Amino acid sequence: MPLLKRIHINQHVIKRNNKTGEREPVITCKTYKENNYCHEVIINKHTKVIYSPDKPLSCGATVWIETTEEVECVGNG
Repeated sequence: MPLLKRIHINQHVIKRNNKTGEREPVITCKTYKENNYCHEVIINKHTKVIYSPDKPLSCGATVWIETTEEVECVGNG
């Protein structure tokens, strides 16, 4: 069975980076064995989680997911 991975976005680090100008990684990929910290996670060839504080999206977002895969929205309404 593949190892379960959970991807977290640490808002405390985002706020600290904004305040201090540092660029510490804000994305954590967690398993029961370890935590890996990074600026970008490639989930498969077509899906990425990105932290880009120096080049935010036009809406101001500094962390977002990009994919060309089909996306199903659940629980909207």
